[in-house]
Amino acid sequence: MNPQELKSILSSGLLSFPVTDFDAAGDFHQAGYVRRLEWLAPYGASALFAAGGTGEFFSLAPSEYSAVIKTAVDTCEKSVPILAGVGGPTRVAIQMAQEAERLGAKGLLLLPHYLTEASQEGVAAHVEQVCKSVNIGVVVYNRNVCRLNASLLEQVAERCPNLIGYKDGLGDIELMVSIRRRLGERLTYLGGLPTAEVYAAAYKALGVPVYSSAVFNFIPKTAMAFYKAIAADDHATVGKLIDDFFLPYLDIRNRRAGYAVSIVKAGAKIVGYDAGPVRAPLTDLLPEEYEALAKLIEAQGAQ
Repeated sequence: MNPQELKSILSSGLLSFPVTDFDAAGDFHQAGYVRRLEWLAPYGASALFAAGGTGEFFSLAPSEYSAVIKTAVDTCEKSVPILAGVGGPTRVAIQMAQEAERLGAKGLLLLPHYLTEASQEGVAAHVEQVCKSVNIGVVVYNRNVCRLNASLLEQVAERCPNLIGYKDGLGDIELMVSIRRRLGERLTYLGGLPTAEVYAAAYKALGVPVYSSAVFNFIPKTAMAFYKAIAADDHATVGKLIDDFFLPYLDIRNRRAGYAVSIVKAGAKIVGYDAGPVRAPLTDLLPEEYEALAKLIEAQGAQ
């Protein structure tokens, strides 16, 4: 799949990030991951991102990373495109990018370089070097220490034809508008704030109708229904789901840092697709939080 084909796929439809399965000892559980992907693939997501933020990319060892990407590619080869998360120091990100390409990933999500702060020019050089290390399409994730402005993003896009997408995890409306207006159709634009459904209507108004859904991991039918309601401007359905599910869900998610991942793993366990515990430094939901989430999920009905 060439980068422009991938760009077309990412320009419409719901996207999601499967959690990564760990066993009781905290090791990658391949069989559980295969079962998860086989369950999620038919629900109609346009693409799945393996080893993304919700997939605990930040906690994977190099050998595990390869196993996760290969398992996802092999399992979903005939059903849905797989993009691989890459990130960290530039040379590490390049190694991961080339490994993901070798294993058959259709594209990459370039996550932030993490700890150190950097100038705009330094971040741009980081993105450019990763893009030029592969031939597959790359989506850059503007979040945390990765904060490219419109001018530099345009320059990188001019130098890197395979930079096809921009995912926003900042929620900076002024920056989002400036990027969207300046680069136009050169990129595809994805909403990437945690629990993106809450921001979906606002982002659609900005010309960003596509987003990635974490709750697709455990209520895929409801997640697809919400996406279709957003696309159809069905405000009644959108409002009801926000009131009945998403706002109470956020109340649980916001209780501790890192719960954006932990709550998704808890949800997967509740619906019968246990992915095991989160890895340190994340922590699992407390029992009372788990029970509150279970009641919210039960109210959404069979998936």
